[in-house]
Amino acid sequence: MEKEVGEAGSSLAYKLLFSCPFGLSQPQLSVFFGESYDRIPHSDTNLENSISEIWDQRVQKNGSLFNGKKFRYGGYSHKSGDASKQESFVCLHLGLTDYGTFVGTNLNPWWEKFLVASEDDPTQCQHTSSPLGNGAIVETSDKLIVVLQRSHNVGEFSGHFVFPGGHPEPQEVGIETHKFSKDSKDSELVNKKVSQEMFESIIREVVEEIGVPTTSLSDPLFIGISRRVLNVRPAIFFFIKCSLESKEIHQLYSKAQDGYESTQLYTVSMIEVEQMKSKMPGCHQGGFALYKMMVEASKNI
Repeated sequence: MEKEVGEAGSSLAYKLLFSCPFGLSQPQLSVFFGESYDRIPHSDTNLENSISEIWDQRVQKNGSLFNGKKFRYGGYSHKSGDASKQESFVCLHLGLTDYGTFVGTNLNPWWEKFLVASEDDPTQCQHTSSPLGNGAIVETSDKLIVVLQRSHNVGEFSGHFVFPGGHPEPQEVGIETHKFSKDSKDSELVNKKVSQEMFESIIREVVEEIGVPTTSLSDPLFIGISRRVLNVRPAIFFFIKCSLESKEIHQLYSKAQDGYESTQLYTVSMIEVEQMKSKMPGCHQGGFALYKMMVEASKNI
C-alpha cells in the first residue's frame, strides 16, 4: 500500500510505501540484492556533475566525512499467505550506493530535479541515491516509547526528535561491490546475509544509541516502509519490546556507545509522541504512523 500523509494545512511530511500492522518476523522478510536496483544516472550532465561538486564542498568543510557504502532502496514485492493467520511475505529490492551520492542527490539543493514524474516510487526515485535507513519503535516494560533528541553533531535534522535507528550496513556482511552476487549460489547466500542484516542492524542501532543490553530486547518485527517527502529518504521500521522499565533505560543511556548522536532520551506515551511528531523528520513521523496502525490492529485480534 502507498499513502501520502501530512498535517492539516501543511505540506505532506511522509509517504507510507508499505505497512504491515501485524508485523513480520525475520523468516517473512527477504532481500533481493542486485545491480538492477542501483541508481540510474540522470541524462542532465550538469545535474550529474553537481553530485561530486556538492560532496567535495562538504568534505572541505568537514574533513571527517566518510563516503561509506549503503544499501539503496529499489522497491519491494509482497505476497500474502494464510489470511486467517495474517501471514505475509515481503522481499526488499536493494542495490548499492554511497554516502557521497546521497549528499549529492537526495540532499542536493536541486534534489527535485532528480525525480521522475511517476506514481511508481522506484521509478520516481531512480536517479536518487535513496540509501535505506532504519528505525525502531522501542516499547519499555512500563509501556512507554523511547524517543531521542538529535545532537548538533549529526548531519541532518539536528535538535529534532527521532526513534532509535540508522542504517543497515553493507560492510557488516562484507559487501563493497556487486561482484559477490553474480553466481546464483553466491547470490542466494548474499541475499540471506543482507536479509539478516536488516534485523541485526536495528538491534545494533538500538543497543548503541540507548545503551540497553541486547538480551533486554525482543526479536524485531518489521512493520513497514516510510519515506519522507522532503529529499525522498526511505526507511524501514521495526517494533521492539524492551524488558526494562523506563527508569533503568534512562540510567543506561548515559553510557550509550553512540550517545554523542543525541542529547537526551525520553520515554513517553503515545499521546506525548503525538505532540512531539511535528518536530520529527518525515520518515520518523511515518514510522509512528506505522506503529499506531499496529496498535489498532492488535485491538481487533
